[in-house]
Amino acid sequence: MLLFGMAVASAQPPPAGAWQDAREYLPLFAPSGARAAAYRIFVAPLPIETLLAQLAREASLLHPPGAWLPAPLLPVDAFGQTGSYDRSRLARVYGARRPVVARGPRGAGGRPAEAWTLISPYPTRDLGRLEPGTMLIVLDLERPVGDDLRFDLRETYK
Repeated sequence: MLLFGMAVASAQPPPAGAWQDAREYLPLFAPSGARAAAYRIFVAPLPIETLLAQLAREASLLHPPGAWLPAPLLPVDAFGQTGSYDRSRLARVYGARRPVVARGPRGAGGRPAEAWTLISPYPTRDLGRLEPGTMLIVLDLERPVGDDLRFDLRETYK
């Protein structure tokens, strides 16, 4: 069952399935300040390959070239530069292993509204060990980040 955490009116919920709200990861992997509200994080006990097969039937996922293709990446490339996580500790928990990452947009009418990043395996909150499931980081591309500004990355994900 899916639990909605910091969902906003313009954001779509993830598809039904094994996803669980994991808002405790937001301080680690989301930026601080106003931009943090545009992020949601979920986890599932299933491997990324199983989830990608399930998501292939999801009509709201868009399929530009290169989207949803799983690939092993360095941990810092998988989780990015935002957030307060300890990059050295994250690298140590993965060791020689690389997380498998798949990225792609979600939206309606061919217009992206969210950018999704799936990462498997994913670290525990304390970065002490790896969990065998998959983490989903959702960035709401339509979420306002300031009083009059709109942080609009939708063109990037066409």
